[in-house]
Amino acid sequence: MSGGSQLDDEDTFKILIATDIHLGYLEKDAIRGADSYRTLDEILKCAKTNQVDFILLGGDLFHDNKPTRHCLHACITMLRQYCMGDSPILFNILSDQAVNFSTSKFPWVNYQDENFNISIPVFSVHGNHDDPTGSEGLCALDLLSSCGLVNHFGRSQSVERIEISPVLLQKGETKLALYGLGSIPDERLYRMFVNNQVTMLRPKEDQDKWFNLFTIHQNRSKHGPTNYIPEQFLDDFLDLVVWGHEHECLIAPTRNEQQLFYVTQPGSSVATSLSPGEAAKKHIGLLRVKGRKMNLQKIPLKTVRQFFIQDVVLAEHQDLFTPDTPQVLKKVEDFCYAKVVEMLDEAERERLGCPLTPEKPLIRIRVDYSGGFEAFNTSRFSQKFVDRVANPKDLIHFVRRRENKEAFKEEANIDYSQLVRNPVVEGLRVEDLVKQYFEAAEQKVQLAVLTEQGMGKAIQEFVDKDEKDAIDELITYQLEKMQRHLQGRGFSTEQEIDTEIQRLRDSKKNTTEEEEEIREAIRRAKALRLERGEDRKDMDLSHELDDLAMDLDEGVTPAPAPARGRGRGSRGRGSRGRGKGATASEPKPGGRGRAQKSSVATSSKNIMEALQAPSQRSFRAGAAKSYTEDVIIDDSDEDIPVTMASRPTPRTTSSWSSRQSQSQSQSQSSRGVEFDDSDDDEDDPFKGPSSRARR
Repeated sequence: MSGGSQLDDEDTFKILIATDIHLGYLEKDAIRGADSYRTLDEILKCAKTNQVDFILLGGDLFHDNKPTRHCLHACITMLRQYCMGDSPILFNILSDQAVNFSTSKFPWVNYQDENFNISIPVFSVHGNHDDPTGSEGLCALDLLSSCGLVNHFGRSQSVERIEISPVLLQKGETKLALYGLGSIPDERLYRMFVNNQVTMLRPKEDQDKWFNLFTIHQNRSKHGPTNYIPEQFLDDFLDLVVWGHEHECLIAPTRNEQQLFYVTQPGSSVATSLSPGEAAKKHIGLLRVKGRKMNLQKIPLKTVRQFFIQDVVLAEHQDLFTPDTPQVLKKVEDFCYAKVVEMLDEAERERLGCPLTPEKPLIRIRVDYSGGFEAFNTSRFSQKFVDRVANPKDLIHFVRRRENKEAFKEEANIDYSQLVRNPVVEGLRVEDLVKQYFEAAEQKVQLAVLTEQGMGKAIQEFVDKDEKDAIDELITYQLEKMQRHLQGRGFSTEQEIDTEIQRLRDSKKNTTEEEEEIREAIRRAKALRLERGEDRKDMDLSHELDDLAMDLDEGVTPAPAPARGRGRGSRGRGSRGRGKGATASEPKPGGRGRAQKSSVATSSKNIMEALQAPSQRSFRAGAAKSYTEDVIIDDSDEDIPVTMASRPTPRTTSSWSSRQSQSQSQSQSSRGVEFDDSDDDEDDPFKGPSSRARR
């Protein structure tokens, strides 16, 4: 960054920004196992070299919810090596730390602990891969927090209302309000925003003097009606949003024209899927904040394994071959071989002069063989490149467009195996596949008592976190609850019962009641596992299955790739944090024994018989923005200066003022944006043009 070093004065915050490190991803792979560890080492070394004030992580530090001992040991070792030392901390915390770190046994920032010498504090929110789980709601970040190595903030334990209290920092004359929100299921958080149940607190004094920085880990791109968080939901007093979970690197700040804040998406530091979004060059950001102005320098990562992806449509190469060409299969294979060699040559040219880059790149060719072509043997093809690429088993991916969409809509012609054959499809999660299945299924196999969301969540717990009893407990719990409801109504005919079941099922769809049922079933499954004395941390087989699932994206015909890559790993590519603090919608009577487990879930009785002989099993006890801005963005790999002017009119609030996320200012000033590709900028990256543009 030109002229950056001499501007690092006593009033300038220097913050290293990174998200989605996914430490431990494919750690058992002989070729790619060390990739995530090498990149974390590079990130921490970069922070120490640039003498940053602190590191800000946007979630998914770990790839697994329960990282292995090797993964935890490597993480603790690197944090201790780079983040502990005698270098002074040059900023102060002004907020109530007991509120900022309320879930910790040590509710204060680690560098103020007299037992530790911290030179670079690390602030992090949790992601959907390392979210809090279990009866005590702990995650891997809590372990690092207890060790004094990470400051875990932005955690919400309530499912009814979220209050985001900022960590207030001051360095010289610069005041920084650091907001954070860890991963929460997107559907729930979306509904809470719509219902004005999310509040961001602000300090009473000098509101126009604070630089407001928000870190969030949710879906940014739309994957369903409510399966994402629109940027318009966020408060308009924010200045910069650091967006985690999305893996495509879009680190250059982009302006939201409605809310008038900027969003930076650093993306992941390791490719966890062979999708186009992961092929973008990986960066981290060095953010400088001085007063109300900021400057973002993007730093390319040198230890990231190269990844090249290309789409090939065979029907577009009729000058070379057609389905009727003699030995067409051999010609198609030779064509793909030439494409792979071209990408390997390109990778070798890019790697010259960069010894830190791993030698073997990731290569992916997606071959559309629609129009009468056939797929060749991918295993035999991969053997030709086993010593030259890091992913020989996933080199070729055959896809085929649906050519007869009308036939697919007819229930009689639906091939359900095409919907459930392979759960790891680019852009799809496990619960998405469950929803797709029941949307396409004929009426006689639709769910009558259970809900699609509940079944999807239970399957997700089984697949992602190995909760073997989650599906059984969900079925049993929802059936018993429905039986108790019907018994108190005195219905006499099956038609009345069917109507009431349908009404009750529709009334609780996508509500807090449905979420409580899912949470209670998962809690029961965990209790059963603990009763049996099982401990999944030693079940290494689950890690192998995760690694295998991450690499398999063949199977069903994938949907068109989204505009930006999704943050996803072996789990179902969406947010999954489980909230705490609420109880089920109905009271839960006393405990039940393991030996009394009901067989309702597998019974073949009809509804009337079930009501006449209900299960005897009881239940266990349960839990206006008016200022102008100018932006200069340099799209090189050096720096991205973004300058901000202060707001002339502060808002009047009480001791702590709250603002609902949907409220908008009646009149707002626009910000002028200028793209400058020249290198003749002034030395001061914080200095902006004197003119202001107004809408």
